[in-house]
Amino acid sequence: MMSRTLRLSDGLAVRILEAGAGAPLLLIHGVGMRAEAWGPQIEALSPECRMIAVDMPGHGTSDPLPGTPDLADYVAWAARVIGALGLGPVSVAGHSMGSLIAAGLAVERPDLIRRAALLNGVFRRSPEAKAAVLARADEIALGGGNVDGPLSRWFGPGDAAVRDRVAGWLRAVPQAGYAAAYRAFAGGDAIYADRLTAIRCPLLAMTADGDANSTPGMSREMAALAPFGRAVVVTGHRHMLNLTAPEIVTAELRRWLATEESVA
Repeated sequence: MMSRTLRLSDGLAVRILEAGAGAPLLLIHGVGMRAEAWGPQIEALSPECRMIAVDMPGHGTSDPLPGTPDLADYVAWAARVIGALGLGPVSVAGHSMGSLIAAGLAVERPDLIRRAALLNGVFRRSPEAKAAVLARADEIALGGGNVDGPLSRWFGPGDAAVRDRVAGWLRAVPQAGYAAAYRAFAGGDAIYADRLTAIRCPLLAMTADGDANSTPGMSREMAALAPFGRAVVVTGHRHMLNLTAPEIVTAELRRWLATEESVA
C-alpha cells in the first residue's frame, strides 16, 4: 500500500492509501477509524481493483471540515475527493458513517458512482436509539466518552486481537474531528432515507446479526428500497464486520463488483 496526500479543490488535504490497478473502488471508514481499517479488503482485492481508502475529515491526517458540518457536507467532501482523483466514476464502499456517505453519494451524485456498498449502515433509528446516539454525540463534544463503550458494542469476546488494534485507532483520533463526525453521524440516519428509491446502481447493504445499532432490519429495508439492492446478514459477528469476518466481506464485495451496472 502507498500513502499519499490528495489536495481537494477547496484546498483541504486528504490522506489516501492506494494499492492495485484496474477499476477504482473508494473505501470510506466509520467514525473514529482511519483508512487502515480497510486493510484486509485492500490486500485481498488489490490484484483485481485499484483500491483507494481515505481518512475521513478530521481523522488520521486528513484536514477537518470547517464549521459544524452535517452529513451533506461529508457527502460533498467525498464528491470532491472523487473529482480530485480524476478517475471518473468509482464504486464506493462505506462502513458505518462511511455507508451514510456512500448512500448520499449514490443519491446526490449518481454521475460519480458505479456501485454502492453499505456495510453496517444505519437507517431510520428508533426514537430510543436516536436519543442514545445523540446523547453520545453530546458527551463526545464535551470531551467525554472513552473507548470501552464503542468497543463493547463493536466486538464479541473472540475478537481480542482486532479489538486492540481498533482501540489504538480510537485513542489516536483527533478529538475535534471525532466529535464533528459523530454529530453528523448521529443526525444522518434519515437524511437520504426517502431517496434510496432513486439509486439506480447496484447496492449492497450488509451487516451482522449481532450489530444492535446497524441492525439486519435496517440493511434489509435499505436494500428493498433501492431498485437494484441486495441485503446480506452475517451471523455471529457485530459492528466491525469487515475486520472480524474479512473473508466473508471480501467475497460479498467481489460478487457486488461483478454485478453489471444498471441503467437508469
